[in-house]
Amino acid sequence: MNDTDLLTLLIRRLNEPLARYSSLDAYYEGRQPLAFLSPEAKTALGNRFGVMASNIPRLAVTALAERLRITGFAGDDGLWADWVRNDLDQTSGVAHREALLFGDSFVIVWADRYGRPNVTVESAKQVAVLTDPGTRQTVAAIKRWEDRERNVTDAVMYLPDRIVKFHAEQAGAVTPTGFKVVEELANPLMTVPVVNLRNTDRILGDWGCSEVDDLKPLVDALNKSLADMMVTSEVAARPRRFACGVELSEEPVTDDDGNAVLDEEGQPVLAAANPFPESARMMISESESTKFGTLPSADLGAYEASVRVILGQIMAVSTLPAHYVGVFTDNPASADALRAAEASLTARAEARQQQFGRSWEQIAKLMIAVRDGRDPNMIDDIRVQWADAATRSVAQESDAVTKLFAAGLLPRTYALSKLGYSDDEIAKITAAGEPPTPVVA
Repeated sequence: MNDTDLLTLLIRRLNEPLARYSSLDAYYEGRQPLAFLSPEAKTALGNRFGVMASNIPRLAVTALAERLRITGFAGDDGLWADWVRNDLDQTSGVAHREALLFGDSFVIVWADRYGRPNVTVESAKQVAVLTDPGTRQTVAAIKRWEDRERNVTDAVMYLPDRIVKFHAEQAGAVTPTGFKVVEELANPLMTVPVVNLRNTDRILGDWGCSEVDDLKPLVDALNKSLADMMVTSEVAARPRRFACGVELSEEPVTDDDGNAVLDEEGQPVLAAANPFPESARMMISESESTKFGTLPSADLGAYEASVRVILGQIMAVSTLPAHYVGVFTDNPASADALRAAEASLTARAEARQQQFGRSWEQIAKLMIAVRDGRDPNMIDDIRVQWADAATRSVAQESDAVTKLFAAGLLPRTYALSKLGYSDDEIAKITAAGEPPTPVVA
């Protein structure tokens, strides 16, 4: 396959899921249109409740992402310094959120002008990869971005043996015919330096799965119930007063410009009007037969029950505990109750750690290969270290680790890493000297 055919295939793969990404973006930002509304309701509401949205999708993504925190790597002492220098202690969380939202995110590893590893987190909107069906290894990748101010589009195609840069003199170029080769570089790594973080529990499939996909219909139903409740509270929840036996007043009918509407004889058209203004707090009538009363207000309890049912389904699908969505029960009474309530969410986070861990280890090998000039396929024994996905207080964690260390079951450096210290902090603590040996009564 020549470069033109390969570029065509890569651009096609990059363009194919863009509509899906746009929909996922809308749900993540809470600006999806209301669903399950009849045409009559849409006409009556206009755009008054078009922005009604409970942003559960963002909560589902961030609740998982905040439990995916990398604390270090085992197998190379100097790797964490390059990790921090590339701001990956911050941007790795962005990669996790992108993968959880879109199903895929990417990381590109190359060398800066000083020969040090340069690592960037990329969105699935700009990067796509091709994999070998037999080995599932990445055989080609592309990154495309546009500059609307200069009205140009640039692209880079990553191959195992070379890097090819393209340029198009138009913004938003989506076909290979507009691109021209502007530079070609050798790839000394002999492997595609683009790593895919894929959020999926299945091996097969061209793209990863979003945490929002299963929530879409449930969130639409929730927003519909909330919109109905707001409309009902606006129209029927406030008690309406009525009066019988009152002579109605007449007011001239006006057109859109405020001019009086005339009949065939040239007389102003009159229409019956309520003699009592809506803002009146006191109503008075001269007629003895006048009776006043108040209509009962609408009961909004049915909407609360509907919201509870839908949120129950959302909790089952997303594994969000009750105290995350803010309904049903009081907050857990103890730390053990809190951990039990979050057990399903913790298990899902641990599964994502395993999925993303392989990709981060591959990224670490590429960083070492760039730094030392080695073959990344010959680098072994690099393991990513994660912070505990479960919710645990500092006192609980410290007490458990201290007891295990005092019993001689854990070495000092591992005990410090379990407490959440980074490799740099552990090195500083070690250099400061050994603390007194704890005495257990």
